[in-house]
Amino acid sequence: MKNLICIISGEPNSINSEIIGKVLKMKKKFNRQNFFIIGNYKLIKKQFDQLKSNIKLKKIIRIDNYDFAKNNFVLDVPLEFKNPFKVPIKNKRSYIMNCFKIAIDLAKKKKVAGFINCPINKFETFGLRTMGITEFLAKKEKVLGKEAMLIYNKSLSVSPITTHIKIKNVSKKITKKIIIDKSLTINNFYKKRFNIKPKIGILGLNPHNFEFRKESEESKTIIPAIKTLKKNKVFVYGPISGDTAFNNQSKKKYDVIIGMYHDQVLSPFKALYNFDAINVTLGLPYIRVSPDHGTGEGIIKKNLANPKSLVECIKFFSKING
Repeated sequence: MKNLICIISGEPNSINSEIIGKVLKMKKKFNRQNFFIIGNYKLIKKQFDQLKSNIKLKKIIRIDNYDFAKNNFVLDVPLEFKNPFKVPIKNKRSYIMNCFKIAIDLAKKKKVAGFINCPINKFETFGLRTMGITEFLAKKEKVLGKEAMLIYNKSLSVSPITTHIKIKNVSKKITKKIIIDKSLTINNFYKKRFNIKPKIGILGLNPHNFEFRKESEESKTIIPAIKTLKKNKVFVYGPISGDTAFNNQSKKKYDVIIGMYHDQVLSPFKALYNFDAINVTLGLPYIRVSPDHGTGEGIIKKNLANPKSLVECIKFFSKING
């Protein structure tokens, strides 16, 4: 359904119920973009009670012709717990995986326009420090290497070529093919969803692009990738030096800035836009977005969580679905 999305409640030991509750209170503002929650009904209800969130929930066990605009539905997923904010790892791991399984199935069957997942503890869920949701979903859909993590803001978006890996391994993972594949994924997404050919700035890897020496990654890998993309009529520019890419004059030139590693683009981006951003996984057979922040373990139950990024996730579906 074009105007229906689902929100995976995500990590139980987190601020997720707080930001979901704050979003439910402003439901009328979302331009008829209807949504429901995927999670454990009893858990979310108990968390709402502890947060003193006076929101009525209704439990459902399947998607039907419900009035999603007027009611707050939770598609119930089994979970055993005693303390609602201290769910054991062994219990929550399978629970989170089941939530994703349901959302993916609904998205593939076109019963929802896509899904939003609230943050999870990646290490406790996947058991790997290098595995994030982007990689998990790309691997599951057999598009690993062609997917792109897009941190989206209407003014400027960023995307890292490598994601959750150690800095010492970055240069080993950068290839001409992966730069081309991810850039094409981003370019095609903007053409399909926004009807524009984006202007893409591609950063070098080294300080001052290592002065473009022959042995540099810029000369051996990044420049050849840019030349191929230009031949494919993609509007790419670079390599751009990372230390000037985000100043006021430079950032206005681009719709997207692609960096070689995670913090090269995410650190300056978050300094500029804070919570006014969302994480979109491109290259999947469905739309998946998430708030661009973590689980907020240090502020659980303190009523300090900012719902801005989750709000932008919901608005994003209205934007791409017309």
